[in-house]
Amino acid sequence: MTLTQQKNLKNANRALKSKQMSQSTKNGRSWSKWHMRLHKRLKQNKSLLPTNSRLLLAISGGQDSMALLKLIIDLRRLYKWQVEIWHGDHQWHTKSKRIEEELKLWCLNQQISFHSNKANKEEIATEEKARDWRYKQLLIQAKSLSSNNIYYPCIRILTGHTATDRSETIIMNLARGSDLTGLSALKERRDLEDNIELIRPLLIFDRNETLEICKEFNLPIWIDPSNENINLTRNKIRKEILPILNSIYTGADLRIASVANRLETYSKDQQSLAKIAIEFCKEEDTKSLSRKKIIDFTNSIRKIIIFNWLKMLGVTRLTAAQIEEINTKISKGKPPGIIHLHGDFLIGWDKKTIYISNKSNEKKQLFDIS
Repeated sequence: MTLTQQKNLKNANRALKSKQMSQSTKNGRSWSKWHMRLHKRLKQNKSLLPTNSRLLLAISGGQDSMALLKLIIDLRRLYKWQVEIWHGDHQWHTKSKRIEEELKLWCLNQQISFHSNKANKEEIATEEKARDWRYKQLLIQAKSLSSNNIYYPCIRILTGHTATDRSETIIMNLARGSDLTGLSALKERRDLEDNIELIRPLLIFDRNETLEICKEFNLPIWIDPSNENINLTRNKIRKEILPILNSIYTGADLRIASVANRLETYSKDQQSLAKIAIEFCKEEDTKSLSRKKIIDFTNSIRKIIIFNWLKMLGVTRLTAAQIEEINTKISKGKPPGIIHLHGDFLIGWDKKTIYISNKSNEKKQLFDIS
């Protein structure tokens, strides 16, 4: 077969496939431009949601999670996925029980396994605590599914985060004074624990598109009244700040989200170089760095080293202002000192060494600077 014949055959096969996809939609089998976009993304990154995977989807019942559910269940035959649903009832409002019951019925009618948990609303009074509770329950559920079938583990948890969510997170972290890591938040995938990954397949869509998906396929949407509460930071950004930005520059939310993609690559490069520098500065005790070595670096490099070192040791919620303060106080000629960080961590330094501790009662032992 000549090259021309091969090319003609390839084009013919492509046209036939396109016609079959179009026909499948007409026949009631779901396939659309939305399915094609996600399918193309999965073909580009085959390790994201591999064939024969067991997937646990976090489904609230809102438009984003229902769009995710629709696309995944329609593609599962092609990818041979086993799909499991988890729903978290925060009990923040009187309709939460009804949402859980109706969502469960819908999933059972679609022959999808459904799991749920109820939270103690007093224990998840903040957005951060609610998020931590959700991930904790999702991990428990994934591990439970894996233990029931060790040969078919559930190591991928999916959420319906979109490009719009990513934009909101960037704005929120920017206002908090976050560094590049915070500005590249809501990655497409990240490790949780015990070889379990969090996957966000819908970052290639925005919220307007997930609403279109729900409308096109007549999907039920359960509105969470707490999403209207503008006392919650994310809701205020979604309902007040992003609309203003989009009115000034149409599509601003998508462009902000695309910045996070570029920063993510830059941040990874930064982390790789920081690890090399940390190894160079590290003392025998992994919880300490040589102050003499680290002050030989420039200010900007020192801050990168300090930030990544603290992250490696489990310190969370670091702000740019805190890193700047630490960097200034460990500079040449500055006296010994200590700073209290989030999560009961303490960082301290003397003439030769910089230390980290996460036990307050070790303060006197580790940071005796008198």
